[in-house]
Amino acid sequence: MLSDKMMDSPLEKGRRIFHIENRTVVNCLSEFYGSLLLLFIGISIVHQFDLSHKQLNTWMHINIGWGFTIMFCVYTCSKTSGGHLNPAISLMFYTLGKLPLSHVFYYSIVQILGAFIGTAFAYTLYLDQTYHVLGDLRIAAGPNGTAGLFTSMPAPHVSNTIAFWDQFVGTGFLALFVCMITDKRMEIPSSIHALLIGLLIAMIGMAFGMNVGYPINPARDFAPRVFAAMIGYGWEVF
Repeated sequence: MLSDKMMDSPLEKGRRIFHIENRTVVNCLSEFYGSLLLLFIGISIVHQFDLSHKQLNTWMHINIGWGFTIMFCVYTCSKTSGGHLNPAISLMFYTLGKLPLSHVFYYSIVQILGAFIGTAFAYTLYLDQTYHVLGDLRIAAGPNGTAGLFTSMPAPHVSNTIAFWDQFVGTGFLALFVCMITDKRMEIPSSIHALLIGLLIAMIGMAFGMNVGYPINPARDFAPRVFAAMIGYGWEVF
């Protein structure tokens, strides 16, 4: 039981005022918030790497940074929606019978929206640096392409077939090991699930990041791509 003093605290009063009974709404807000955080931090990591001409970070830092970001964002949402933050993971849990199909649709929409807003936040944070380094030039692909600040762009010599195979493998490993981590038969404490998933993301980046940049999250890839198109890169990002 909460003491009377705790019940009267501003935090508890706020919780009572803004309490939401509908569990689906709560879970969707959780996925939206987690995806926003994921892209806000993750895109900022990439901006710091690219806009500093690779002086402040290295490729290893990119992978470790995304791993930490995933870990903390999943921890943030794990007690509500489970912290999917990825339409592919939500779909996977549906195929396992752990999530209704309607929730896959709801989650995917809010994940994309959250990712879009998170990308916008990262862009505004690095707006001065972006114009200092790039000026008004917005070229998506090629030797001078900078759309990689927002989304994955395959190397010019990588064919679409290899790019597809690369992402099929990367996403497959993600789904496989998330299934393993969350399988109750493995008896892995739920308190370290997010930590292991963060390490998993870092591992995938270190193994499968060269060809395309491991866009194994449709929300993480699509939302920043749309944002990049809107700020001057145009349809070339697609």
